[in-house]
Amino acid sequence: MIASNPAATAPLPRERSTNRQEAAAARALRITATSWFVVVALGQLVFATYIGGFYGRVTAAGTPERWNEVMPHGYVAGDFFFNLVLGLHLAFAFVITIGGLLQLIPAIRRTRPALHRWTGRAYLVASAILAGGGLAMVWIRGGAAGDLSQQIAITVNALIILVCSAIAWRQARARRFDRHRVWALRLFVAVSGVWFFRVGLMAWIAVNRGPAGFDPKTFSGPFLTALACVVYIAPVGVLELYLRAQRSRGNGAKAAMASVLAALTLVIAVGVAAATAFMWLPHL
Repeated sequence: MIASNPAATAPLPRERSTNRQEAAAARALRITATSWFVVVALGQLVFATYIGGFYGRVTAAGTPERWNEVMPHGYVAGDFFFNLVLGLHLAFAFVITIGGLLQLIPAIRRTRPALHRWTGRAYLVASAILAGGGLAMVWIRGGAAGDLSQQIAITVNALIILVCSAIAWRQARARRFDRHRVWALRLFVAVSGVWFFRVGLMAWIAVNRGPAGFDPKTFSGPFLTALACVVYIAPVGVLELYLRAQRSRGNGAKAAMASVLAALTLVIAVGVAAATAFMWLPHL
């Protein structure tokens, strides 16, 4: 019997270097993705607290007209139907903000499958109702803030939400759970569009030390048009790039995506801090 030579099967120095680079790129992608989710989760929890603490409080007190303190044309005296639609819209926004975060925590999926299923059902239904209510408020009620470009972006976002929620539901029913998780992720980033808009706007204002590139009175301008397209439509595309980078065998795509996520996390962190300080906390 001829003894094997361990040196003959050992990786070459170049192979070891390549393996280390690939491992480092994969680790960077994992760390930046986790950091992104943590920042988003904390920011959305503050936002949910604001929804419940302000809108819930003034509504329970019987003074829904105070919605207009932070939402122009929100409450309209005598318009019972659309005031109800807006109230339900806000309630479902609270539900999906909390429910979406619960859906994305692996430990809950693994140890509390029943909770995951029921919160998932509630999340899908609430997302569809939220999208439908948003479309009604933009195109039927009128008076929504922003110009036509922003309303079109919101409409596209609502359609993305409806498609993603329907497909995520079908994939779960068919027990194709890998596909279901991908569509649930797409749904999460699409539903977060309204939150991304607020955070992106506040990050921009904080960096520029005031409004820039738009008219705060009419709430229109080139920056808001660009922001609406970026936050309502682009996140699904960014998610696709992330999923492709995860599956990529090379380290270039992973490293590039990690850099993109790091930059996005920084922008979101600035926006969350500004929105918390100037939009949300003052009304709690």
